[in-house]
Amino acid sequence: MPDPPSSFGMREVTHEADGPYIVTPEDIDEEKGDVAVCLCGLSGAYPFCDGSHRATEDEEPGVRYKYEDDRPGERRVVEGFEFANDGTG
Repeated sequence: MPDPPSSFGMREVTHEADGPYIVTPEDIDEEKGDVAVCLCGLSGAYPFCDGSHRATEDEEPGVRYKYEDDRPGERRVVEGFEFANDGTG
């Protein structure tokens, strides 16, 4: 049984997709017989898992990380962030 969400690390993920990805029978890996969908947001084969989540194994609970797209596997700790004022309030 997985740990409760409060014990998971946090990571900032930027997605560029603007719609769903429909998994079709052609997506099934003939060798493995399955489809593994990426949940960490780090896969180079997104939306499919490519094992990139292994880079997160030593993340500390409660720490927010940013993984750099141009440097696979490299990450930095995010100390804080601010929301931009959209001018409405």
